[in-house]
Amino acid sequence: MKRVFSGVKPTGHLTLGNYLGAMRQWAAVDQHRADALFCVVDLHALTVEHDPGRVRRLSRQSATLLLAAGLDPELCTVFVQSHVDEHARLSYVLECVATDGEMRRMIQYREKAARERERGGSVRLSLLTYPVLMAADILAYGTDEVPVGDDQAQHVELTRDLAVRFNQRYGQAFVVPRATHPPVAARVMNLQDPTSKMGKSEDVGPGIVYLLDEPDAVRKKVMRAVTDSGRDVAYDRERRPGVANLLEILAACTQGDPRVLAEAYDSYGALKKDTAEAVVETLRPLQARHKELRADPSYVEGVLRDGAERARAMARPVVDAAYRAIGLLPPVSEAVVNAAR
Repeated sequence: MKRVFSGVKPTGHLTLGNYLGAMRQWAAVDQHRADALFCVVDLHALTVEHDPGRVRRLSRQSATLLLAAGLDPELCTVFVQSHVDEHARLSYVLECVATDGEMRRMIQYREKAARERERGGSVRLSLLTYPVLMAADILAYGTDEVPVGDDQAQHVELTRDLAVRFNQRYGQAFVVPRATHPPVAARVMNLQDPTSKMGKSEDVGPGIVYLLDEPDAVRKKVMRAVTDSGRDVAYDRERRPGVANLLEILAACTQGDPRVLAEAYDSYGALKKDTAEAVVETLRPLQARHKELRADPSYVEGVLRDGAERARAMARPVVDAAYRAIGLLPPVSEAVVNAAR
């Protein structure tokens, strides 16, 4: 079976975009067709100013929502990144292969660094180097495919470049992965700014539907979504981004085609109402399962403990091989020391 790896970063509450763009695909398809690993990448949450207690709470909530979305620990491996040391071990080795220029060309670094400087803050070194940690997340497991949204495609390309470069310089150590994208709703946009991604890092916002929003809150946010000039409902991402975003969300919730759905509406109000109800019904089973899991925290803890053990067993041989290939001296085993006495 092919090996698939993907993760969520606990920098904010998970959103409808996370679910429609990734999590639902992981549960419905990826965990059944591949040897799949899904990770809460908590180390990535440390690249910006953060509250430690909030990171811990969001890490637990993210893991619980992954399970509530349908990930089955009997079919896949669910774990927390910091519970497996091999991620950090491999990250430094890959930093010795990556270049400063590659890091500074990363679009997300440039955007986040610019925002941080505008606020008068300093930019952490980890914000520059975190794409290398992301590459380590992927390469440590011999990953074949990385299901990602469009905004993460550049990071997977960097991962491929680092794998190829390492293999050419030091010998074959890594599988070269490729990015895969879901066919619809790969990038759900903000309801108030349909040219921007529905990101989870913002604490509040009327344009963001969170997975644990109450049904009335969901309806209110969708009904207040920004549309476009004109009255007709047409699917055009470039000229009608607001309506296109609603149609794509509705299509993702109902397994429809946004172009076909557009033909059924003659007003924005009807489209918003149907989209709101479709979102509410899509989230209903996830929210019910999340409530059950929150009532049994020991189950979630057990899943994460077992998942980390399985992940560690997969990653350690790969990382140990990379250490040997790049020239690091293997540690002397206890058995050898005892034999020499």
